[in-house]
Amino acid sequence: MSYLLLKHLHVTCVALSGAGFLLRGLWMLLDSPMLRRRWVRIAPHLIDTLLLGSAIAMAVLSAQYPFAQGWLTAKVLGLLVYIVCGAVALKRGRTKAQRALFFGIALATFAWIVSVALTRNPLGIFAALA
Repeated sequence: MSYLLLKHLHVTCVALSGAGFLLRGLWMLLDSPMLRRRWVRIAPHLIDTLLLGSAIAMAVLSAQYPFAQGWLTAKVLGLLVYIVCGAVALKRGRTKAQRALFFGIALATFAWIVSVALTRNPLGIFAALA
């Protein structure tokens, strides 16, 4: 598989993953029964598996790795923050207010990760401030 095809797959999965998280978060805030649908519980795992697989394949093909490239290290660390905040927002939060707070933090983290990818700068959108 070519690098360009992998990149397109990766970017598509980023968009689907982010949109899916946004939708599930809004449904959570609205107490929607849609969250209990089977496809809503399965699709994010499939999309995120393709997302991670394409990221690993691109890293291997380009020989750019986290902890060797600062911007990739920032993306991986941001991903860990996003995963934890997303889990609290959608599953582990005890109150609606706590879930809403972590939902907002997760969305902001997602946006920052995208900005790191676009700028290839560990500061991402905050690079202009430095």
